[in-house]
Parts: sequence; C-alpha cells; structure tokens
Amino acid sequence: MPEGDTVWQAARRLHEALAGKVLTRSDFRVPKYATVDLAGRTVLGTIPRGKHLLTRFEGGLTLHTHLRMEGAWKVYGTGERWRGGPAHQIRAVLCTIDRTAVGYRLQVLELLRTGEEERVVGHLGPDLLGPDWDPERALANVLADPSRPLGEALLDQRNLAGIGNVYKSELCFLLGVTPWLPVGALPADRAEKLPGLAKKLLEANRDRPVRQTTGLHRHDLFVYGRALRPCLRCHTPVRVADQGDGSQARPTYWCPSCQPGPAPGSPQHGRNRHPRRTP
Repeated sequence: MPEGDTVWQAARRLHEALAGKVLTRSDFRVPKYATVDLAGRTVLGTIPRGKHLLTRFEGGLTLHTHLRMEGAWKVYGTGERWRGGPAHQIRAVLCTIDRTAVGYRLQVLELLRTGEEERVVGHLGPDLLGPDWDPERALANVLADPSRPLGEALLDQRNLAGIGNVYKSELCFLLGVTPWLPVGALPADRAEKLPGLAKKLLEANRDRPVRQTTGLHRHDLFVYGRALRPCLRCHTPVRVADQGDGSQARPTYWCPSCQPGPAPGSPQHGRNRHPRRTP
C-alpha cells in the first residue's frame, strides 16, 4: 500500500503537470462517470491528504482518488507511450495540450463538489506531511485506546494520516517495541518521540525515489521486507506476520531481540490481542 510520502510525490507530479492548464480531454472509465466531460475546465491543482489525492477544477469540482494497494498516477508527454499497465486497468485520463495524466487501478475514484471534500477526508487525523500536522493531537489519538496494539493504532488514519505497513514496521523498530505492544504499555519517553520520529521519516523520504530509514549506504530499511534476514543491529533473523483482524493484508516485520514484547506465538500476544478494523 502506498504510504504518505508516495502519495505526496504523486500529488506533486499531477500538480506540476496539470495545474493552471486547460483540459483538452477527460475520460473516466467507471460506469458512474462514463459520460462526464471536463474538457475546457482549468485544473486548479492537486493536493495530498494522508493517502488521498484531491485534484481540483474550476467550477468547484474535485476529483477524489485513492491508490489503495496497487493504484498509480502516471504522467506522459505528447506522443509518449503509456506504460503504467494494460488498457483495461486505466480508470481516468486527464489531458492538456502537452501532458496526459493516466490513473491506473484506482479503487477509489469520485467526483464531488470542492466544498464537500471534508466528506471524504474529514475523518482523517493530522497529516504527517500536511499543513494541519499537530503532534500533540496525533499522539493523543494513538494513545486514546490503551489496549490497542501499537501497530494497528499507527495504521489507523483517523489517528494520524500517512503511515502504512512500511513505516509502521520501521517506527516500531526505531522505538524498540513490537507492533503488538498495547499502546498503554509504551514507555512515556518513547511515546513522546513517536510523532516527531514519524514526521522526520516521511519528510526525509518525500523527495527520494527510494525510501530510506537506516542512513546506511547498503541497506535502505531496518526490518521491512527483511524476513529471515539478519537484523542490521543484532543479527537475529527478522520475523514477519500479519497484524489486524484479517480484513486486509498487513505484513508486519520486527526483530524479536531488538523489539522484545508481545508477538504472534508469545503468551503475551494472546492476552493483549485487541483486533479492530482500521480504515
């Protein structure tokens, strides 16, 4: 699933390609909007909100899209071949005189009045890469349910917006706790560090083509994607398991030595399990 930094990059690409330009063609390949034509409207810009994208047009219209697990926006020049996937995966096409933005595999695509944007993003917590970032409020949201596993609380976009499976795993590693630790058991000094550390990681990566959390030349991530490989700190094999209620794939990586505490298969895990669906 794309994380907040990936969505921020997508918003920047769309904004730089389309903002201030008049659409020469629009094509929405979903039944609900198949007859909608935005040609002739000026694109006002695209902004990210957590993992959501809002593209605004003159006349008070907004295109709301969400990349979910496999979605992507690609931008092409005039005459350039589209390379984002087969044609049947295209859900939206926005053309100007010199640029074409193509949305592939967009599981969420919705046209709404710009004044109604809060209906689709108003539930989100403070955005780690947005102007509404509020570290105190974000931490209070995460800690509001003391028995909830930390990893699930971090993924809940109602608490803070922008964290996905990668940053969940990396943050828990850097905090030295397992993602299954109840948030109420998170030591106060580490809880205090959490919002700033999360923001630092996303800000450091929003301009990078390859996500990096370690600061090391040969290794980009501490634990994510490193199952059975040695931990970069202690050389214990990194473990992986799904976290959550099973409604979505939530691969979670951790080092059992650097991150002691509840984990799948441990006695503590059975006592502290508190499944809850995260949107």
